[in-house]
Amino acid sequence: MNNGAIGFIDSGVGGLTVVKEAMRQLPNEQLIYLGDTARCPYGPRPADQVVQFTWEMSFFLLKKNIKMLVIACNTATAVALEEIREKLDIPVVGVIMPGSRAALKATKSNQIGVIGTLGTIKSSSYKNALKSKVPSIEVQSLACPKFVPIVESSEYHSSVAKKVVSETLRPLKTRASLDTLILGCTHYPLLRPLIQNEMGSQVKLIDSGAETVSEVSVLLDYFNLAAQPRKNKPANAFYTTGSAAMFKEIANDWLELETINVEHAKIGGNERDQT
Repeated sequence: MNNGAIGFIDSGVGGLTVVKEAMRQLPNEQLIYLGDTARCPYGPRPADQVVQFTWEMSFFLLKKNIKMLVIACNTATAVALEEIREKLDIPVVGVIMPGSRAALKATKSNQIGVIGTLGTIKSSSYKNALKSKVPSIEVQSLACPKFVPIVESSEYHSSVAKKVVSETLRPLKTRASLDTLILGCTHYPLLRPLIQNEMGSQVKLIDSGAETVSEVSVLLDYFNLAAQPRKNKPANAFYTTGSAAMFKEIANDWLELETINVEHAKIGGNERDQT
C-alpha cells in the first residue's frame, strides 16, 4: 500500500477527462494534475520541444513525491513516453496503447479511425500500435488541429465548435465501413457529443484517456501501490502554467465539483539534464 499521489500531466485542460475517470474508478487515490496551458497546444510543436516540456512537467510533479506518473497527453505520449519511462523509477503510463487495445476489442469491421493533433497523427503512434497487434487492421488517421484551441478557450459548447467539428470530420464520414473511432487526444472527449453526432451512432467512440485509467488501476495493484482508504483523504491538487481562472472554469464544468483549488505553476529550465 502507498498513500502517495498519482501525477497527471497534459498540454492543457484535456487531461482532466482522464482525471474525471480516475476520480470515478479510484476514489481512494489522491490526484495531482498539471496542465501546461501557457504553451498549449503541443501538437504543432517539434518533437524535441515536446519532450523537453514533458520532462519539465514531470519534474514538477516528482517534487510532489508522486508514486506514479500518467502522461495524459497523446502528443507527449507519442514522443516522450519511452524516454521518461526508461529513466524514472516509478511507473509511467501513457494513453496510446490502452486506447488502441480498446479499439481493437470494439471493432467488428476491422476499420478504425484515429483523430488527434498534428503531432500525434504525424508520429503514426496509433497506427503502429494497432498494426502491431493486428497487422490486417485498416486505419484511417485524421489530424484535427482546431479542436484543442476550441476546448482550451472554453468554447466546446458553442455553435462555432459544432461547425468546426462538422467540417473537420467530413473526410472520415465517407468511410462507410468505419465502425470505431479513437479520440486520440484527451481534449476531444469534451467535444464528444458533437463528434458522435457527426459520425453517427453506429460508430463506437474510444476515449483513450478513460481506457488508460483502467490500466492505472491494474498497475496500482500489480506494484502494490494502491492507497488505503482514509477517513480524511487529502484533496486533489490542480496546477496550470496559464490562467488559473480559465482553467478553473473548465475544470468546474467538466469535473462537476462545487469547489476546486487551482494554483499557478512555474516550470521551465533544463530539467531534462537532471536525468
